[in-house]
Amino acid sequence: MRDLRRNRRRGRDQHAERRQKGKLKIGVNIPTPDEIKGIIANVKGRWRPLLVVAIFTGLRASELRGLRWRDVDLKANELHVRQRADRFNVIGKPKSAAGERAVPFGTFVTNTLKEWKLACPKSDGDLVFPNGAGKVESLANIINRGLIPAQGAKAKYTGLHALRHFYASWCINRPADGGLGLPPKVVQERLGHSSITMTYDRYGHLFPRGDDAKELDAAEQALLA
Repeated sequence: MRDLRRNRRRGRDQHAERRQKGKLKIGVNIPTPDEIKGIIANVKGRWRPLLVVAIFTGLRASELRGLRWRDVDLKANELHVRQRADRFNVIGKPKSAAGERAVPFGTFVTNTLKEWKLACPKSDGDLVFPNGAGKVESLANIINRGLIPAQGAKAKYTGLHALRHFYASWCINRPADGGLGLPPKVVQERLGHSSITMTYDRYGHLFPRGDDAKELDAAEQALLA
């Protein structure tokens, strides 16, 4: 029993250490706003609407590949995640119950999708982002023909998870810093995380502390007024 407890404690310590070392960094794991602007400006053809939706909704690659038009409400500016396409291109349920969610988006995404809907290949599965044959698009094609070329000669980000990380940071950042300033629970729901712990483990260090110099000065002055 002592050995078992010792192993569990060691496992927790190692997990905490990995989590500390693995903190996501802006400009390293998370694209900067300027890098995102560059991707949007450079991405071409059928990859443009896909990457725009990825950037401004934070959907997982599997959720993007399984997204259906019937789950996109262009009047309400909202999409619903109800299915995903796995690495074998098989359609199934989201990763967890929390994965089934509604994600709002703005006018830029709406207009991009309206334009894309007119050119989108027909698909038996009603897919928003099918390949040219109307089947599930492969992740490799999205990355190698869409994401990487959109970054120019030296592509820094080689996975769609980078765009999901950006979306998370955008949700978290203060409005004064160009973000949405959403509460942690809402960020969890938008990302489809099964627990708030998962959100904090991944993105907790990005949330504003609320005790920087300006905010402390304002709080002191309000208290002493």
